Amino acid sequence: MNTKKTTRNSGSGSEKESVKVLDSRALNRATLARQMLLCRADIPVLDVVEKLIGLQAQALNAPYFALWSRMENFQQEQLSELIRDRKVVRMALMRSTLHLVSAPDTLQLRPWLQGVMERSLKGAYGQQLKDMDLGQLAALGRKLVEDKPMTSSELGQYLLEHWPELPSKAATAAIRNLVPLVQIPPRGIWGESGQATHTSLEAWLGQSLCPRPDTEILIRRYLAAFGPATVKDIQVWSGLTGLNKTIERLRPELVTFRDAQGAELFDLPDAPRPDGSTPAEPRFLGEFDNILLSYADRSRILDDRYRSRVFTINGIIRSTILIDGYVSGTWKLISERKKTVLSIESFISLSQKETDALMTEGARLLHFAAPENHSQEVIIHPK
Repeated sequence: MNTKKTTRNSGSGSEKESVKVLDSRALNRATLARQMLLCRADIPVLDVVEKLIGLQAQALNAPYFALWSRMENFQQEQLSELIRDRKVVRMALMRSTLHLVSAPDTLQLRPWLQGVMERSLKGAYGQQLKDMDLGQLAALGRKLVEDKPMTSSELGQYLLEHWPELPSKAATAAIRNLVPLVQIPPRGIWGESGQATHTSLEAWLGQSLCPRPDTEILIRRYLAAFGPATVKDIQVWSGLTGLNKTIERLRPELVTFRDAQGAELFDLPDAPRPDGSTPAEPRFLGEFDNILLSYADRSRILDDRYRSRVFTINGIIRSTILIDGYVSGTWKLISERKKTVLSIESFISLSQKETDALMTEGARLLHFAAPENHSQEVIIHPK
């Protein structure tokens, strides 16, 4: 592990304790290990979804690429079947953004994040909703989608019959953020299309939300998937604020480190923290991958020089490649005339070994994603 030791004053002011400092490579390898990006996992798909506490799902196919990059022999139907069987659910959760999460996890996470949903609603539509009885609006919205699953457009039309002066987008956003709505299949199924159609989580699963989610358990799970991490990291991942008190309660059972800037990092004692010299093979990450959205400080995975090439001004987070564990380029699939091309734009100069490994991994990605009747080609656009 790439670490060094520093000292800090303890409570007495005279004693000093030794604190390990984890440099960028040590944090990178720890993150890759937790995210199954150092070595692909050979466990059930549902277990992977739960270990990662869900998958970013703003882009329809992003969860499939996330699993392909992390699992041995993953096939699209394995996830599609879980969605159809209601074992995995697509809904707004962390940071009020769309995720694919196991059904049991939704019952814990959605009530835990209710404050995040309400803050997001207020920030976007507070002025338009300031005179509304939100409880009455939410109750009607819940009844409508439980009687018949609806698209946002359909829901908005029904709500206009009761509140003709209320902007449709504000009304449907209020239902989305105040009622735990799920997007039902075929939305999110690989190779199928259709507008997002919603019902309530309780109606979809036939279960009630957890009345008292355990914040300490959920923070431990975050650390297992993303640690070592700062309190700010946990708050950026979840969208919650004020987690310092919970971390202080957990402190006796956690280990602590410092990053190169001196920020305090928390982790589970037995979590993997491989040496920074551990080899990391090339990986392809889909749009909005978890690893790019779960830290306040992304330097463990993304050099700030490349941020604007990955995070676009219109809110898209591009599909990326990892070289030696770090974001080093973007990729996209281009399909036309019975041919699918994997086009890779590299941010760095690649060695011949890195190029060969990237071409091999790219060919595997094409085999996974391209239509069977298409010819396939990998093209790397050098720096």
